[in-house]
Amino acid sequence: MTLPVRNLLISETESHELERNLWNDRYVPAVMRTNGQNVSVKVRYRGGHTRGYPKRSYEVVREGQSFHYNAEFDDPSMIRNALSFHFLPTIGVPSPRTKHVLLYRNGEPLGVYLEIEGVERKFFQRRKIGYSSLFYAINNNADFGLRVPETNRNKSSLLSGYERRSGGAAEKSRLVSFIRGVNEKSGKPLRYHLRTKLDTPNYLRWLAGAVLTGNYDGFEQNYAIYRHAKTGKFRMIPWDYEGTWGRNCYGRAVDSDLVDVKGYNYLTEKVLEIPAMRSRYRTILGNAIKGPFTEQALMPTVYGMLEGIWPALREDPYRRWSRSEFMGEADVIRQYIRERRSIVSSAVQKM
Repeated sequence: MTLPVRNLLISETESHELERNLWNDRYVPAVMRTNGQNVSVKVRYRGGHTRGYPKRSYEVVREGQSFHYNAEFDDPSMIRNALSFHFLPTIGVPSPRTKHVLLYRNGEPLGVYLEIEGVERKFFQRRKIGYSSLFYAINNNADFGLRVPETNRNKSSLLSGYERRSGGAAEKSRLVSFIRGVNEKSGKPLRYHLRTKLDTPNYLRWLAGAVLTGNYDGFEQNYAIYRHAKTGKFRMIPWDYEGTWGRNCYGRAVDSDLVDVKGYNYLTEKVLEIPAMRSRYRTILGNAIKGPFTEQALMPTVYGMLEGIWPALREDPYRRWSRSEFMGEADVIRQYIRERRSIVSSAVQKM
């Protein structure tokens, strides 16, 4: 399979500016050439610790739409994000579309990257979803709690873990009110609060997705939360799922029971206090391990992705693993699925 080609054309002046602004998220103007056509874009580096790597990730805004180009530098398979966003819609969780591409910068090959659809206006337009607000969870203060996890002190703001992408002051107040209610209410008032403010079927499916894939970082950051225009309820969208399927975000092998089947964060705890919600969650997990979350359902996709990108990855100037190590990731993922299914099945019976 021949991968699509993306060529970023950045002037010397703007390249210098990009390096100077490595950690401050400022865009510089550039041009992206795709299929022989040039389009004006804005580009910046993205990511956390990965900005210090030789193969860096980019965010490109093209014709009003954001695309992320992930180097996937720590993932020996380079498919964990893509596999996650393939799997999550099968359990009813809308997820960004992905595509492996060959990325060039001023004609110089940067290697294989994962192109990820940004979660913003056009994401919702494509899916015919109306939204009144959109926030990105950018650090672990987005745990729906009142206190800073590291210090146990009250947060300076209940929005300190979020980046607002859409919605005005009233929408910020609504999210603050929702978080405060989650922490301060109990019993019937809590059940009413969750029933009227949170799309619980969406939340439970999102929770199941993070639990099944083993995304340890996905409960307190690396998600988007938006308020649905028609219902007025908050919904979740997954983001950044490379630390999954048996490896963490640094590419290290982790045990299949690393992530508790009940998940994490204050909202999850409050939701699963309610017997009806626990029952619905058990059903979602049970249905997943009977169908979408099986070796039979997932491994053909795993092999297809690995075989599809290897010819291009072989020429990647930043490739870190041999072909046998790369293709061996299929066995790592298979073993994770096998073990995780057993762990979840046992936990569901006790929940």
